[in-house]
Amino acid sequence: MAKKAPQRAALPHWLLWLGTLATLYLLIVAIGVIGDGFKGLGKDTAQSLFDFATNPFIGLFVGILATAIIQSSSTTTTLVVTAVGAGALPVEVAVPMIMGANIGTSVTNTLASLGHIGNKAEFRRAFAASTVHDFFNLTAVAILMPLELLFQPIQRSAGWLAHQMYGTVLPEPGDADVIGMLTKPVVDLIGMNGLLGAIDGGVISAALTITLGIAAIFLTVHWLGKILQILMVGRAKEILEKSVGGHPVTALAAGAGVTAVVQSSSVTTSVMVPFAGSGALTTKQIYPLTLGANIGTTITALIAAMAVTGQGAELALQIALVHFLFNVYGVFIIYVLPFLRPVPLVCAEFLAKVATEHKPLALAWIVTVFLAIPALAILIHTQLT
Repeated sequence: MAKKAPQRAALPHWLLWLGTLATLYLLIVAIGVIGDGFKGLGKDTAQSLFDFATNPFIGLFVGILATAIIQSSSTTTTLVVTAVGAGALPVEVAVPMIMGANIGTSVTNTLASLGHIGNKAEFRRAFAASTVHDFFNLTAVAILMPLELLFQPIQRSAGWLAHQMYGTVLPEPGDADVIGMLTKPVVDLIGMNGLLGAIDGGVISAALTITLGIAAIFLTVHWLGKILQILMVGRAKEILEKSVGGHPVTALAAGAGVTAVVQSSSVTTSVMVPFAGSGALTTKQIYPLTLGANIGTTITALIAAMAVTGQGAELALQIALVHFLFNVYGVFIIYVLPFLRPVPLVCAEFLAKVATEHKPLALAWIVTVFLAIPALAILIHTQLT
């Protein structure tokens, strides 16, 4: 097993780039397969799959739990974008799900910090540097979700931006559906018009089609990240090492750029954990990089939106832009305003101090925030309704 990664790394770069293109193609096919499955269920039946998340707060918890379990906000947001495009999920419910995915994705680098638990000083530094990501995302949701429920600033601005882009910056699918033309034959072969549709042509076929599409998205996002890490992670580390210690804006830009390239905010933020543990970088230096990683990871949802065609295509683009704008607004509100900027830092350093003295608390934080609270909220809601 240990020899596989070096063997992949030894492959010619042209072959790895070819693999990147092939994986992107499969990702777009997977999105088409899910959309095909939702259409096969029919709008009413498909809508019922998300009935348990009609409450915005439950939508938030679904986003947290799903992302924490599958360890990929890209998969969660791609699925949400696809469901919105297929008419199976209203934008109002999708917005808090996207917010939840933002929280859920920060569990990965927090888990990575546990690798330093054997050394008290290292663990305190690493845990603080990783949980600053947790606290920023939690603070962003605490501020922006109530505003969104009252005034819909993110949904409205994303809708306006999607309308401006649709048919101008981006071609209307009916006019130039190049992606659809390239992927439709494969989607038709696999989905409701092909192999899976032959099972019963109804609900079972549609459910299997959606399940296969979800599994394919998870695998393609995972492998895309693996390939891009081999191609870019060496350069990424150099960029991060040079930029994080400099101006916060440079660190933020580096975090966004590297994450957009490697297609994983978890990679960007987790790479920094050993630097924090060793004392080479402080939590304050790593803080803006995590904000850039939040912005950079939104590229996956935008790619997914490009693959959605038909009447729901503009709505899919809108929800992808919601993901982007939520993170941008979060940076401007929390990091730019001097009185809010220290909040995630102070919280992370306090929790790290306590967790260093009571190490089970570190695991309790992860289990409670990312798994137990969301799962319990969803369970109570389903029992009451």
